[in-house]
Amino acid sequence: MTGLAEIAGIGADPRRGGYSRHGFDRADLALREWFTAQARRRGLDVECDRNGNLWAWWGRPGDGAVVTGSHLDSVPGGGAFDGPLGVVSALEAVDLLRERGFTPGRPLAVVVFAEEEGGRFGVACLGSRLLTGSLPPETALRLSDSDGVTLAEALRAAGINPTRVGRDDAALARIGTFVELHVEQGRGLVDLAAPVGVARSILAHGRWRLTFTGEGNHAGATLMVDRRDPMVAAAQVVVAARRAALAVEGARATVGRIVPNPGGTNAIPSTVDIWLDARADDDARTRAVVADITAAAEAAAVDEGCAVTVTQESYGDKVVFDPALRDEVAAALGGVPVLPTGAGHDAGILAAHVPTAMLFVRNPTGISHAPEEFAEPADCAAGVAALADVLAHLAR
Repeated sequence: MTGLAEIAGIGADPRRGGYSRHGFDRADLALREWFTAQARRRGLDVECDRNGNLWAWWGRPGDGAVVTGSHLDSVPGGGAFDGPLGVVSALEAVDLLRERGFTPGRPLAVVVFAEEEGGRFGVACLGSRLLTGSLPPETALRLSDSDGVTLAEALRAAGINPTRVGRDDAALARIGTFVELHVEQGRGLVDLAAPVGVARSILAHGRWRLTFTGEGNHAGATLMVDRRDPMVAAAQVVVAARRAALAVEGARATVGRIVPNPGGTNAIPSTVDIWLDARADDDARTRAVVADITAAAEAAAVDEGCAVTVTQESYGDKVVFDPALRDEVAAALGGVPVLPTGAGHDAGILAAHVPTAMLFVRNPTGISHAPEEFAEPADCAAGVAALADVLAHLAR
């Protein structure tokens, strides 16, 4: 796809591989400029809402619009398709509809949501959570990145007034229907031998930070029996997370980030922060997994003479996409497969407020959030055509 090729050099991560593009950092700002230029080249009117989300309008903005889009940011060392495929496909779907001579009978917009991955400020779907009011603005503005820069400071540097952040009823009213196209994060469509599918649901999922506090000391001068090492306690949680998830059918639990302080090779850390991602088919199962892991963390801390605190940083209950819209979209595409996903999306946040649907494009590797993430050009083209068909059906 031309659009993906145009942004291939933005945010490339030479250390991790893949891309590191995080909310309102240099790479993300460059991508936002790229999107604005591409939208304007197509004659779309671009605006930035109070929460940093970008909107490109085909025709006059209005309530009850058909909206499509995704995000441009990534996880650290993420792939090229997660997020950008949905944005590029939306722009190319507009091109395809115009080639067909289609004129929307309802307002139509392409949106880029801010900080979907939470790679900089730790809360996923930040732009859509703020827009819908599911995240209090005072909580959001205090979030900070690894350098201590707060969201309020990052917004201000990007030319966005942080005092206006929060639920945006006017923007919500403009969304009559939202359709997000995304590369599949898994092998469902591979196993079904289908290039495009429709989402049924999203697992309940959340993020928790566990902070272990012990006693910093010299690695060589401190006898093993005299240690209160928070890293030892934290290590037990990595194993406990796997055990807890395996005990609940369909559950997933991951420790993907560990930060020791002070972080010296020859120093016992004084504190260790670890971040837990837990998911399951419903709220009760997800909470049960987290409770099991929390109990293991508390026991490990006691055994090592440490303390632990557990903080929930974000959470979303199971999302079931609007059944009528889901079936309507699948039928409009000739009866494509309908399947669940374990990955969270802005569409999942919006689903509690407006009719929402998702399209998936086949990922032959099944890998996502890693440089190996991929979609074949022919499948990407099928995704654009499918999105165009759905937009035409909804915006007639």
